Amino acid sequence: MLWLIGMMGSGKTSVGVEVAARRGVDFVDTDELVTAVTDLSIPEIWRHQGEEEFRRLERQMIASAAAEDEPVVIGTGGGAVLDDDNIEVMRRSGTVIWLAASPETLARRIGRDSNRPLLAAADAPVEVLRTVLAEREEKYRRAAHAVVTTDHKRIEEVVEEVLALWNGS
Repeated sequence: MLWLIGMMGSGKTSVGVEVAARRGVDFVDTDELVTAVTDLSIPEIWRHQGEEEFRRLERQMIASAAAEDEPVVIGTGGGAVLDDDNIEVMRRSGTVIWLAASPETLARRIGRDSNRPLLAAADAPVEVLRTVLAEREEKYRRAAHAVVTTDHKRIEEVVEEVLALWNGS
């Protein structure tokens, strides 16, 4: 099992889909699992039920994904590492790779995405991303077995690095 963690815009989904395809396994996105279970978008969950409820649902989806018997690639939400239980479950059940990128790179990739609750009303997305990354960086480091920096790299390059790390684990 491969877990991809990192900030929004770091490439978890793009890289995860390609890694899964090359390995002939499924790709699962924990945010998509949450939206499928609730029939609500992430912004709707945050707005109507709050971040605490979203994090509870996310924790359930991570535990459920970790229980899979088949190899799978799992992309998590950017804040999944805020919960120590999630970190423990991910590390115990597979290889965890942090896809790291600078706030400038993240902002360029994300643009003005209204589906990102932390950025929806931000006047200065780079500053918001810088603050959020500073708050989460230690958690990402603690969760990850390995780090792949995605700045200035094509998806194919990142995929190759991730596959090498997953194959070597």
